[in-house]
Amino acid sequence: MSQFDQESIVYGVIRHIPATDEFSARLHRRANWSAIQSLPLGVDDDWSLLCREMFSMPGDDVFSGTYHTQLIHFAASYKAVEYEWEQWLRQFEALLKSMYWVSATVHLETELSGKHTFNWNTDQGHVPSDADLRMSCEWEREAGFAI
Repeated sequence: MSQFDQESIVYGVIRHIPATDEFSARLHRRANWSAIQSLPLGVDDDWSLLCREMFSMPGDDVFSGTYHTQLIHFAASYKAVEYEWEQWLRQFEALLKSMYWVSATVHLETELSGKHTFNWNTDQGHVPSDADLRMSCEWEREAGFAI
């Protein structure tokens, strides 16, 4: 790796819908687990920007990390992913469309274009479907000037 390579860091969380009954919660969590497992392992022939190794899911109970809301977290380091960001977002939204969730947040940290936060929210909770998703973005850039 060259000292001139641009590293991008992507991390975030998908919040599962808090379910009122345990049976529905387990079905939803199992569907979410299956969606993550459908991602490719590591590098694949299609050059997928998402892989299952970058995701982590706690267990089904309070003792293994889930009280009411299951949090699915993810992180990855890329070489200048901002140049392929539209493709990354398409792949991430395809994953979201196959899951149960109430919100998702993605943080993108780049060396050249600063920090970006992307949010997806739904009032009723998303169920697996091809419905359009609405995303909002915030941009933060630190600029240092030496005089």
